Amino acid sequence: MHMPSSASLPHSSVHPDLHLGYIWTIAFIAAMGGLLFGYDWVVIGGAKPFYEVYFHLTSEALIGWANSCALLGCFAGSLLAGSAADKFGRKRLLVVSALLFALSSISTGWAHSFNAFIFWRIIGGVAIGLASNVSPMYIAEISPAQWRGRLVSLNQLAIVIGILAAQLVNWRIAEKIPADPLQIVLATSWNAQYGWRWMFTAVAVPAVLFLCSAPFIPESPRWLVAQGNLQTAFEVLQRIGGQSYAQAELSVIQNSLAAPHEREGWRELFASPGRKLLAVGATLAVLQQWSGINVLFNYAQEVYRGAGYGVSEILFNIVITGAINLIFTIIAMLLVDRFGRRRLMIFGCIAIGASHLAASVAYRLHAQGMWVLVLTLCAIACYAMSLAPVTWVLITEIFPNRMRASAVSISVAILWVASFVLTYTFPLINRSLGTSSAFLIYAGICFAGAVFVSITVQETKGRSLEGVEESAMHR
Repeated sequence: MHMPSSASLPHSSVHPDLHLGYIWTIAFIAAMGGLLFGYDWVVIGGAKPFYEVYFHLTSEALIGWANSCALLGCFAGSLLAGSAADKFGRKRLLVVSALLFALSSISTGWAHSFNAFIFWRIIGGVAIGLASNVSPMYIAEISPAQWRGRLVSLNQLAIVIGILAAQLVNWRIAEKIPADPLQIVLATSWNAQYGWRWMFTAVAVPAVLFLCSAPFIPESPRWLVAQGNLQTAFEVLQRIGGQSYAQAELSVIQNSLAAPHEREGWRELFASPGRKLLAVGATLAVLQQWSGINVLFNYAQEVYRGAGYGVSEILFNIVITGAINLIFTIIAMLLVDRFGRRRLMIFGCIAIGASHLAASVAYRLHAQGMWVLVLTLCAIACYAMSLAPVTWVLITEIFPNRMRASAVSISVAILWVASFVLTYTFPLINRSLGTSSAFLIYAGICFAGAVFVSITVQETKGRSLEGVEESAMHR
């Protein structure tokens, strides 16, 4: 095949005849990393009471370590992802993450010692760290500008489906516990021996499917150009949008990578304006976590117990939160390329903040039952259609091609640190200041986030990654 030279290629201003079936297929395969991420992240909540009995965990230190050790792997995987994605490519890292998910899920589920359980949970965390970086970044790099928001949001949709799947599995296993006292003992014994194992093992099914599918997706054309493999990059772009699209995209990608200092890597990342972009990406990552929504997932039992709900009602409420999360993530996919990233982020911060503020008042007035459930569901709905998907979209869009992998890696690593801080501090805040004050703090963070986004975040809707780069590097 003859490939035109870069000098003869026009700017990406054409309206390509996109091969949407092919684009959605490869984006869906890449997003399976998000589904595994979501399931693996949430499943431990349902397994917790049972593996604690099996491993005889009685001290708060051991219980906390078992519940949070995966974060160590998440952080390590995120830091490794940047340099590894630049060296080995996005596709290979997706395959590696799929392999780690499959191995860690089965090995965690059938661990017979606490040390083995911890080891494989950390390995699972590494898989989450890799997938949370590479899946959205890969999707952004293969997506045409006008579809990029929806396609990257597909990764968040997959995360939400994984979360809901874990919640449903946990709920169904919990349903096995009968009302008869003798049967309760027998059922609890079965769950302590085997039930929690199947909760973890279930993720091996999509993990193996991901592992079998990932080798058949193409490599990121932007990574191929960076490696000097123009012919293969052109062929991938041609499969995405035809010859005219491939010519135009290849031209702008080459021009972007041909900019001065393209090989300075980390030095350029921490110099202006790379440093400013990294500060924006890192702050968005922190904002997504410190908006407080993950408290409603990680500590749902405490939040709903404080509102007067019983055990069975709490489990059912958790499934409702997962369903609301899914529905409004789908709505976000329909809105993100229509209304834009900046608008949705500002709306989300204000709406989540207002919901938290109302919840704070409800707890202060000792309101219980439906009022608290409705307010938490409102916060989750607003989060699902704004901060949850759009943060991932922006983090993969705002950085130049030559520093994207490293910058996304640092931003996502900071996201996991922020997640750990949120998860660790809520019980302390809740115990010392009360639930009302905790939600008041999260409301204040959300309102401050709205101001930050309005000042620092530029709109990226409908613009090529190279167009966003050109604008950002000259601000």
